[in-house]
Amino acid sequence: MNDSLVDSECIRTFFALRLRDPIARQLASYADSLALYDKKVEVQWVDSDNYHLTLCFLGDIAIEKVDEIASASKSLLSSKVSLNIHLEEIESYRSASDWTLLVAKTTTSDELSDLHSLVMTIAKNAGIDIGQYGFKPHITLGRLALGHSFITPEQWPKLDLYSLADAVVLFQSKLGARGSVYTPLVTVELQDLA
Repeated sequence: MNDSLVDSECIRTFFALRLRDPIARQLASYADSLALYDKKVEVQWVDSDNYHLTLCFLGDIAIEKVDEIASASKSLLSSKVSLNIHLEEIESYRSASDWTLLVAKTTTSDELSDLHSLVMTIAKNAGIDIGQYGFKPHITLGRLALGHSFITPEQWPKLDLYSLADAVVLFQSKLGARGSVYTPLVTVELQDLA
């Protein structure tokens, strides 16, 4: 089978919560402080304009699945209420794709768990096998490839940051020259938090 044909028919996607600008600026300051540990400039730092809270990584999906996922997302998510996200600390962990991620970790909440479950259900109903056991919603600040020499700090920064998350977005992710490029495919606005 022609690899270029397969690539053109599939796109790399994930669900995320949109975050407000003030939290992005604050997280960028924390990322700048971690850059001191990146002595060999190995971390692919995420531009703060691209910060989002990843809910569920779908991986490569057939492009014709996007309309089905969009319809299901609007149906299941549009009645959900905006939520406040609490970021409690920065940590590193190894992703399923063998990257080491430097992430801002959230406090567990029923509302966030509910949204995570809903987007997992949307993917499952569309025939997409996620297999993300142990996955936790997070904000990626930077990525490290296998074999890196980044030395983690003795103590990761503790956070006590809050942000309103008011939309769920299905993003396409493409690897660009300066890191990943994220294109919103579907945005579902959540109801006002009242």
